[in-house]
Amino acid sequence: MVLPCSTGRTQDLEPRAYSNSPVGLNFLVAGYGYAKGSVLTDPALPLDNVTNDAHVGVVAFARSLGVFGKSAKFDILVPYGSLFARGLAFGMPRERSVIGFGDPAFRFSMNFVGAPALTAAEFKDYHQDLILGASLRIIVPLGQYDDTKLVNIGSNRWSLKPEIGCSKAFGPWTVEVAPALTIYTNNGDFFGGQTRAQAPIYSAQAHLVYTFAPSCWLAVNAAYFAGGRTTVDGVKNNDQQEGPRFGATFALPVNRYHSVKFYAATGYNADRHHDFEVFGVAWQYRWGGGF
Repeated sequence: MVLPCSTGRTQDLEPRAYSNSPVGLNFLVAGYGYAKGSVLTDPALPLDNVTNDAHVGVVAFARSLGVFGKSAKFDILVPYGSLFARGLAFGMPRERSVIGFGDPAFRFSMNFVGAPALTAAEFKDYHQDLILGASLRIIVPLGQYDDTKLVNIGSNRWSLKPEIGCSKAFGPWTVEVAPALTIYTNNGDFFGGQTRAQAPIYSAQAHLVYTFAPSCWLAVNAAYFAGGRTTVDGVKNNDQQEGPRFGATFALPVNRYHSVKFYAATGYNADRHHDFEVFGVAWQYRWGGGF
């Protein structure tokens, strides 16, 4: 979920984003997440000490592809959530509760080295070594948004996140690194018709994954991000964002077609103050691809 007054929340932690799968495999995911913590606001706005509690449900679909003999994947994610925020506006206590769809995200990823496009029969003999790939995620401004409110679920702007990924296997261990850049278009209808612009956010995430068995693995995750300074009607705000994120993910197969994933994450700002925490669970169903 992306809030218009928040930048750090967009820095997700996603292990195994650059792994290989048989061509033609489909994934349907339904999940729930709970997040709580501080909301970072523009210093120019009359808001102080804002915190929020968010309950978010997501539905996602992904399909593995073969492109020029290399493995690729397309996925779409649609969030729906409720948000309760509280804080001080003009020095007075204020609250806001909102529910609705978030901005959907579309992503295309492709592996260029170490992950050939394989059928299910060929994939049985595949063993990962080094994988190099890249992806592009686009978030479309279709979610709930009210320009008379400072806190919303949707962002009323586009964002593009190009990323490069590297994954190296060492027996049951896998090390992954993925630097990225998130670029934002302007929100031309911010809080009563103002124009809000945001500088790019630079980020890098790393994961250490241990595979117990096929589809059963545990990952510890870390990320660091910086940037995202905003301007409102050309006036720069002193709100450069910077800080680390830490998390863990555990995937557990139920049977050949179903699996469950549990995840948790926490974050800190540049002053090493605790920023937020997230807990969630997702169910995955896979079919096709010869399975």
